[in-house]
Amino acid sequence: MSRPATFLPPPGARAYSLRTARGEFAVVDAPVASGVEPRGVALLLPGFTGSKEDFNQLHVPLAERGYRTVAVDGRGQFESDGPESDESAYAQEELARDVLAQAEALGQPVHLLGHSLGGQIARAAVLLDRSPFRSLTLMASGPAQISVSQQKRVKLLRDALTVMSMAEVWAAIQAMEPPEETDTPSLDGGLDDRNDLRRRWLSTRPAQLLATGLQLCTEPDRVAELAALSMPFHVLSGSQDDTWPLPLLDDMALRLGARRTVVEGAEHSPNTDRPLATARAIAGFWDEDAGPDARRPRSRPA
Repeated sequence: MSRPATFLPPPGARAYSLRTARGEFAVVDAPVASGVEPRGVALLLPGFTGSKEDFNQLHVPLAERGYRTVAVDGRGQFESDGPESDESAYAQEELARDVLAQAEALGQPVHLLGHSLGGQIARAAVLLDRSPFRSLTLMASGPAQISVSQQKRVKLLRDALTVMSMAEVWAAIQAMEPPEETDTPSLDGGLDDRNDLRRRWLSTRPAQLLATGLQLCTEPDRVAELAALSMPFHVLSGSQDDTWPLPLLDDMALRLGARRTVVEGAEHSPNTDRPLATARAIAGFWDEDAGPDARRPRSRPA
């Protein structure tokens, strides 16, 4: 489970409901920093069990580089509405069409970034319609299904959700985690962050977790389809990741002709593990995405 340092929006950012042709979606929208020349707009998609708050530490450094960033709760995630039990509402194509509607509502071509599950939804959106997007960053998001060990974890969760309430599953998760994973202090007053994490968990729709968990375990390799598109790609990950092993991400970057960034000292969530290094790498890619070398494979430690 991703653990944002704080659930409070960063200074200058605004939390609101973004109205689209496919409904309203909760967002955190951070404008370009004062006195900085605007360079573009980015749409940020969170991963499995995550939320828009996972990107809170990226907003300020990206704003200082000239980028407005809009992080979104997908359908059925945290503060975005969605059906409780209709898994068909969370089919990947439905979620991808939501992303297209979100990009349209922002009113201009956007840089698209997806973390983990969000990366595969982002990929599906680009494959439906590439035109609303200036670039695609896949952050800790691989070419196909997740690793066998993570598939087993997701299966345990899916099995539990068929017989237990969200509150019961939360209690079971907390009982299984080591103390250091459940006693993380937040940055907004020194209080235990479990209340915010629990609130996010209980607000997420069970059908969303069931449907997207299955997607993670069965996703086919669509890299060749994606590589056929004419757009800049960025594959970014931590230096350790047990969800998609790094050699798979390295190979995907080569197949895409993508920029490749490995953030040292980060694991599956470089956005929260090492946010400043991650933001620098993301902004560096966006700064150069229209240049002549934008599609050249490259490896850059961060």
